[in-house]
Amino acid sequence: MILRHLIAQSLPSNLFSLLLLLSSTVYVTAEDFDCHVTTEGLTWDLTQLKGVQTLSRTRESPPTTMLDELRFSLCDDLPTLEDVAEGDQCFSGTRACLRTKNQKEGYDDRVIAVIPVAQSSSLGPEYKSLTSPKGLSLTFHGASYPSNDPIPQSIQFSLLCADTTDPTFVAYENGTVHVEWSTPSGCSTAEQSPPQEDDKTGDGGSSDSDEKPTESVGSGLGFFFIVLLLAFAAYFGLGAYYNYSTYGARGVDLIPHRDFWREVPYMLQDVVSHLCSTVRPRRSSRGGYIAV
Repeated sequence: MILRHLIAQSLPSNLFSLLLLLSSTVYVTAEDFDCHVTTEGLTWDLTQLKGVQTLSRTRESPPTTMLDELRFSLCDDLPTLEDVAEGDQCFSGTRACLRTKNQKEGYDDRVIAVIPVAQSSSLGPEYKSLTSPKGLSLTFHGASYPSNDPIPQSIQFSLLCADTTDPTFVAYENGTVHVEWSTPSGCSTAEQSPPQEDDKTGDGGSSDSDEKPTESVGSGLGFFFIVLLLAFAAYFGLGAYYNYSTYGARGVDLIPHRDFWREVPYMLQDVVSHLCSTVRPRRSSRGGYIAV
Protein backbone atom coordinates (compact mmCIF):
# COMPACT_ATOMS: atom_id res chain seq x y z
CA MET A 1 0.00 0.00 0.00
CA ILE A 2 2.82 2.42 0.85
CA LEU A 3 4.58 1.60 -2.42
CA ARG A 4 1.38 2.18 -4.38
CA HIS A 5 0.89 5.52 -2.64
CA LEU A 6 4.42 6.64 -3.51
CA ILE A 7 3.96 5.60 -7.16
CA ALA A 8 0.64 7.44 -7.33
CA GLN A 9 2.31 10.64 -6.16
CA SER A 10 5.19 10.38 -8.63
CA LEU A 11 3.16 9.48 -11.76
CA PRO A 12 0.33 11.28 -13.57
CA SER A 13 -3.09 10.00 -12.61
CA ASN A 14 -3.92 8.66 -16.11
CA LEU A 15 -0.64 6.75 -16.34
CA PHE A 16 -1.05 5.37 -12.83
CA SER A 17 -4.58 4.14 -13.66
CA LEU A 18 -3.27 2.47 -16.81
CA LEU A 19 -0.56 0.67 -14.84
CA LEU A 20 -3.12 -0.56 -12.33
CA LEU A 21 -5.30 -1.88 -15.14
CA LEU A 22 -2.40 -3.70 -16.76
CA SER A 23 -1.28 -5.21 -13.47
CA SER A 24 -4.80 -6.49 -12.77
CA THR A 25 -4.89 -8.05 -16.25
CA VAL A 26 -1.55 -9.81 -16.05
CA TYR A 27 -1.64 -11.24 -12.54
CA VAL A 28 -4.54 -13.66 -12.70
CA THR A 29 -4.52 -16.61 -10.31
CA ALA A 30 -6.13 -20.01 -10.65
CA GLU A 31 -8.84 -18.99 -8.19
CA ASP A 32 -10.00 -16.30 -10.65
CA PHE A 33 -10.54 -18.88 -13.39
CA ASP A 34 -13.80 -20.82 -12.92
CA CYS A 35 -14.16 -22.20 -16.48
CA HIS A 36 -16.38 -19.25 -17.43
CA VAL A 37 -14.72 -16.98 -19.98
CA THR A 38 -15.84 -13.53 -21.10
CA THR A 39 -13.85 -11.64 -23.73
CA GLU A 40 -14.58 -9.36 -26.69
CA GLY A 41 -18.24 -9.18 -25.68
CA LEU A 42 -18.70 -12.98 -25.88
CA THR A 43 -19.10 -15.58 -23.13
CA TRP A 44 -18.10 -19.26 -22.95
CA ASP A 45 -19.08 -21.90 -20.40
CA LEU A 46 -16.36 -24.57 -20.20
CA THR A 47 -17.70 -26.44 -17.17
CA GLN A 48 -18.70 -29.36 -19.41
CA LEU A 49 -14.99 -29.91 -20.12
CA LYS A 50 -14.12 -30.66 -16.49
CA GLY A 51 -11.99 -33.70 -15.75
CA VAL A 52 -8.58 -35.11 -16.60
CA GLN A 53 -7.70 -35.63 -20.25
CA THR A 54 -4.74 -37.79 -21.32
CA LEU A 55 -3.22 -37.46 -24.79
CA SER A 56 -0.14 -39.09 -26.28
CA ARG A 57 2.00 -39.13 -29.37
CA THR A 58 5.04 -41.14 -30.43
CA ARG A 59 8.27 -40.03 -32.09
CA GLU A 60 10.50 -42.61 -33.68
CA SER A 61 14.19 -42.34 -32.80
CA PRO A 62 15.68 -45.75 -33.71
CA PRO A 63 16.53 -47.93 -31.93
CA THR A 64 14.18 -46.30 -29.39
CA THR A 65 10.79 -44.62 -29.44
CA MET A 66 9.85 -41.42 -27.65
CA LEU A 67 6.39 -41.38 -26.07
CA ASP A 68 5.03 -37.94 -25.14
CA GLU A 69 2.20 -38.18 -22.61
CA LEU A 70 0.16 -35.05 -21.92
CA ARG A 71 -2.26 -34.85 -18.99
CA PHE A 72 -4.31 -31.73 -18.38
CA SER A 73 -7.40 -30.49 -16.54
CA LEU A 74 -9.05 -27.23 -17.57
CA CYS A 75 -10.96 -26.46 -14.38
CA ASP A 76 -8.96 -28.14 -11.58
CA ASP A 77 -5.47 -29.21 -10.63
CA LEU A 78 -4.27 -32.64 -11.74
CA PRO A 79 -4.46 -35.45 -9.18
CA THR A 80 -1.27 -37.34 -8.40
CA LEU A 81 -0.65 -40.62 -10.19
CA GLU A 82 -0.73 -43.77 -8.11
CA ASP A 83 2.12 -46.27 -8.35
CA VAL A 84 4.32 -43.63 -10.01
CA ALA A 85 7.46 -42.33 -8.36
CA GLU A 86 7.27 -38.74 -7.15
CA GLY A 87 10.17 -37.73 -9.39
CA ASP A 88 8.46 -39.22 -12.47
CA GLN A 89 5.38 -36.98 -12.32
CA CYS A 90 4.51 -33.32 -11.92
CA PHE A 91 4.12 -32.00 -8.41
CA SER A 92 0.88 -30.82 -6.81
CA GLY A 93 -0.71 -27.66 -8.20
CA THR A 94 -0.20 -28.53 -11.88
CA ARG A 95 -2.89 -28.05 -14.53
CA ALA A 96 -1.02 -29.58 -17.47
CA CYS A 97 1.90 -32.00 -17.32
CA LEU A 98 4.01 -33.28 -20.22
CA ARG A 99 6.05 -36.44 -19.63
CA THR A 100 8.41 -38.02 -22.13
CA LYS A 101 9.28 -41.72 -21.92
CA ASN A 102 12.03 -43.52 -23.76
CA GLN A 103 10.97 -46.97 -24.94
CA LYS A 104 13.26 -49.74 -26.19
CA GLU A 105 12.46 -53.36 -26.83
CA GLY A 106 13.66 -55.56 -24.03
CA TYR A 107 13.99 -52.70 -21.56
CA ASP A 108 11.63 -51.00 -19.14
CA ASP A 109 10.25 -47.61 -20.10
CA ARG A 110 12.37 -44.77 -18.75
CA VAL A 111 10.97 -41.31 -17.93
CA ILE A 112 13.44 -38.76 -19.31
CA ALA A 113 11.45 -35.51 -18.96
CA VAL A 114 8.70 -34.20 -16.66
CA ILE A 115 7.52 -30.70 -17.65
CA PRO A 116 4.79 -28.76 -15.78
CA VAL A 117 3.58 -26.71 -18.76
CA ALA A 118 0.75 -25.08 -16.73
CA GLN A 119 0.70 -24.41 -13.00
CA SER A 120 -1.97 -22.89 -10.79
CA SER A 121 0.55 -20.53 -9.17
CA SER A 122 1.36 -18.89 -12.53
CA LEU A 123 -1.70 -19.86 -14.58
CA GLY A 124 -2.29 -16.37 -16.06
CA PRO A 125 -5.19 -17.38 -18.36
CA GLU A 126 -5.27 -15.58 -21.70
CA TYR A 127 -8.38 -15.57 -23.91
CA LYS A 128 -9.01 -14.76 -27.55
CA SER A 129 -12.03 -15.47 -29.72
CA LEU A 130 -11.49 -17.39 -32.96
CA THR A 131 -13.35 -16.43 -36.12
CA SER A 132 -12.37 -18.99 -38.75
CA PRO A 133 -13.31 -21.51 -37.55
CA LYS A 134 -15.30 -20.07 -34.67
CA GLY A 135 -14.18 -20.88 -31.17
CA LEU A 136 -11.98 -19.82 -28.27
CA SER A 137 -8.22 -19.73 -27.84
CA LEU A 138 -7.27 -20.38 -24.19
CA THR A 139 -3.68 -20.26 -22.91
CA PHE A 140 -2.34 -21.39 -19.50
CA HIS A 141 1.19 -20.67 -18.29
CA GLY A 142 3.71 -22.61 -16.24
CA ALA A 143 7.24 -22.32 -14.87
CA SER A 144 10.40 -22.25 -16.97
CA TYR A 145 12.07 -25.51 -18.00
CA PRO A 146 14.77 -26.80 -17.85
CA SER A 147 16.76 -25.17 -15.07
CA ASN A 148 20.05 -24.82 -16.99
CA ASP A 149 18.55 -23.13 -20.08
CA PRO A 150 15.08 -22.00 -18.91
CA ILE A 151 12.25 -21.63 -21.42
CA PRO A 152 8.82 -20.35 -20.23
CA GLN A 153 6.25 -23.12 -20.59
CA SER A 154 2.59 -22.82 -21.61
CA ILE A 155 -0.27 -24.76 -23.15
CA GLN A 156 -2.61 -23.31 -25.77
CA PHE A 157 -6.07 -24.78 -26.34
CA SER A 158 -7.98 -24.15 -29.55
CA LEU A 159 -11.58 -24.92 -28.54
CA LEU A 160 -13.49 -25.08 -31.81
CA CYS A 161 -17.26 -24.58 -32.07
CA ALA A 162 -18.27 -27.95 -33.56
CA ASP A 163 -19.58 -31.40 -32.69
CA THR A 164 -17.66 -33.19 -29.95
CA THR A 165 -14.43 -34.97 -30.86
CA ASP A 166 -11.48 -36.11 -28.75
CA PRO A 167 -8.80 -33.48 -28.08
CA THR A 168 -5.69 -33.72 -30.26
CA PHE A 169 -2.07 -33.24 -29.24
CA VAL A 170 -0.97 -31.06 -32.18
CA ALA A 171 2.58 -29.98 -31.29
CA TYR A 172 5.10 -28.94 -28.67
CA GLU A 173 7.16 -26.02 -29.94
CA ASN A 174 9.32 -23.43 -28.15
CA GLY A 175 7.93 -24.41 -24.76
CA THR A 176 4.26 -24.28 -25.85
CA VAL A 177 1.97 -27.29 -26.14
CA HIS A 178 -0.75 -26.92 -28.76
CA VAL A 179 -4.03 -28.80 -28.28
CA GLU A 180 -7.04 -28.69 -30.61
CA TRP A 181 -10.46 -29.70 -29.30
CA SER A 182 -13.77 -29.62 -31.18
CA THR A 183 -16.66 -29.26 -28.75
CA PRO A 184 -19.99 -27.42 -28.40
CA SER A 185 -18.43 -25.69 -25.39
CA GLY A 186 -16.28 -23.83 -27.90
CA CYS A 187 -19.41 -21.99 -29.01
CA SER A 188 -20.10 -18.69 -27.29
CA THR A 189 -23.49 -18.24 -25.62
CA ALA A 190 -24.55 -15.98 -28.51
CA GLU A 191 -24.13 -18.89 -30.96
CA GLN A 192 -25.84 -21.55 -28.78
CA SER A 193 -24.94 -24.48 -31.05
CA PRO A 194 -22.30 -25.60 -33.57
CA PRO A 195 -22.65 -24.13 -37.08
CA GLN A 196 -24.55 -26.37 -39.49
CA GLU A 197 -24.43 -26.60 -43.26
CA ASP A 198 -27.24 -24.83 -45.10
CA ASP A 199 -30.14 -27.17 -45.87
CA LYS A 200 -30.95 -27.35 -49.55
CA THR A 201 -34.08 -28.53 -51.35
CA GLY A 202 -34.12 -32.03 -52.75
CA ASP A 203 -34.35 -30.89 -56.38
CA GLY A 204 -31.16 -28.84 -56.15
CA GLY A 205 -33.00 -25.59 -55.59
CA SER A 206 -31.75 -22.72 -53.53
CA SER A 207 -31.44 -22.97 -49.76
CA ASP A 208 -33.83 -21.47 -47.25
CA SER A 209 -31.38 -18.63 -46.66
CA ASP A 210 -32.28 -17.27 -50.12
CA GLU A 211 -35.85 -16.60 -49.07
CA LYS A 212 -36.59 -12.97 -48.30
CA PRO A 213 -37.97 -12.29 -44.84
CA THR A 214 -41.58 -11.20 -44.82
CA GLU A 215 -42.21 -7.68 -43.66
CA SER A 216 -44.47 -6.97 -40.75
CA VAL A 217 -47.53 -5.23 -42.18
CA GLY A 218 -49.13 -4.59 -38.81
CA SER A 219 -46.17 -2.68 -37.41
CA GLY A 220 -45.96 -0.50 -40.54
CA LEU A 221 -49.68 0.36 -40.39
CA GLY A 222 -49.43 1.24 -36.71
CA PHE A 223 -46.46 3.51 -37.40
CA PHE A 224 -48.45 5.29 -40.13
CA PHE A 225 -51.36 6.02 -37.78
CA ILE A 226 -48.99 7.28 -35.09
CA VAL A 227 -47.40 9.69 -37.55
CA LEU A 228 -50.85 10.79 -38.73
CA LEU A 229 -51.99 11.40 -35.15
CA LEU A 230 -48.88 13.42 -34.38
CA ALA A 231 -49.42 15.49 -37.55
CA PHE A 232 -53.02 16.30 -36.47
CA ALA A 233 -51.86 17.22 -32.99
CA ALA A 234 -49.19 19.54 -34.41
CA TYR A 235 -51.74 21.10 -36.82
CA PHE A 236 -54.28 21.90 -34.08
CA GLY A 237 -51.62 23.01 -31.61
CA LEU A 238 -49.82 25.38 -33.97
CA GLY A 239 -53.10 26.65 -35.44
CA ALA A 240 -54.53 27.42 -31.99
CA TYR A 241 -51.35 29.23 -31.02
CA TYR A 242 -51.46 31.26 -34.24
CA ASN A 243 -55.12 32.30 -33.70
CA TYR A 244 -54.41 33.22 -30.10
CA SER A 245 -51.25 35.24 -30.76
CA THR A 246 -52.54 36.94 -33.94
CA TYR A 247 -56.26 37.47 -33.32
CA GLY A 248 -56.51 37.03 -29.56
CA ALA A 249 -59.00 34.19 -30.05
CA ARG A 250 -60.54 32.31 -27.12
CA GLY A 251 -62.44 29.05 -26.69
CA VAL A 252 -63.85 27.54 -29.90
CA ASP A 253 -62.33 30.34 -31.97
CA LEU A 254 -58.89 28.85 -31.28
CA ILE A 255 -59.64 25.93 -33.65
CA PRO A 256 -57.81 26.52 -36.95
CA HIS A 257 -60.11 26.71 -40.01
CA ARG A 258 -63.12 26.51 -37.73
CA ASP A 259 -65.72 26.92 -40.51
CA PHE A 260 -64.26 24.01 -42.43
CA TRP A 261 -64.47 21.66 -39.44
CA ARG A 262 -68.08 22.72 -38.83
CA GLU A 263 -68.98 21.60 -42.35
CA VAL A 264 -67.19 18.23 -42.06
CA PRO A 265 -70.17 16.34 -40.47
CA TYR A 266 -72.52 17.59 -43.22
CA MET A 267 -70.05 16.62 -45.94
CA LEU A 268 -69.74 13.12 -44.46
CA GLN A 269 -73.54 12.86 -44.31
CA ASP A 270 -73.81 13.78 -48.02
CA VAL A 271 -71.16 11.20 -48.92
CA VAL A 272 -72.94 8.45 -46.98
CA SER A 273 -76.31 9.36 -48.54
CA HIS A 274 -74.82 9.28 -52.02
CA LEU A 275 -73.27 5.84 -51.43
CA CYS A 276 -76.50 4.44 -50.05
CA SER A 277 -78.53 5.72 -53.00
CA THR A 278 -76.01 4.20 -55.40
CA VAL A 279 -76.01 0.77 -53.77
CA ARG A 280 -79.83 0.64 -53.15
CA PRO A 281 -81.57 -1.21 -56.04
CA ARG A 282 -83.90 0.90 -58.16
CA ARG A 283 -87.59 -0.07 -58.25
CA SER A 284 -89.11 -0.75 -61.65
CA SER A 285 -91.89 1.54 -62.95
CA ARG A 286 -93.28 -1.09 -65.36
CA GLY A 287 -97.10 -1.04 -65.71
CA GLY A 288 -97.56 2.40 -64.18
CA TYR A 289 -99.09 5.58 -65.55
CA ILE A 290 -97.42 8.85 -66.24
CA ALA A 291 -99.42 11.97 -65.39
CA VAL A 292 -99.93 14.32 -68.35
